[in-house]
Amino acid sequence: MARVIVDVMLKPEILDAQGQAIARALPRLGFSGVSAVRQGKRFEVELEGPADEAAIADVRKMAETLLANTVIEDFTVTVES
Repeated sequence: MARVIVDVMLKPEILDAQGQAIARALPRLGFSGVSAVRQGKRFEVELEGPADEAAIADVRKMAETLLANTVIEDFTVTVES
């Protein structure tokens, strides 16, 4: 069994309102030194078999069709060791 991580983030040119709200709230909670926050999503996909090239290609297809809105989001696929 293998685990593949899909991290999804808004593209840099897209306004991240949630990230901005978090960044504004941090000083009120006593945290300083943070200049910006970008909020994203993380998916952990457990595969029944090994994380070979075909399985990773399938996970990429999952990300493109369901997990990420590729118009406004980028994603990365990483095999967890």
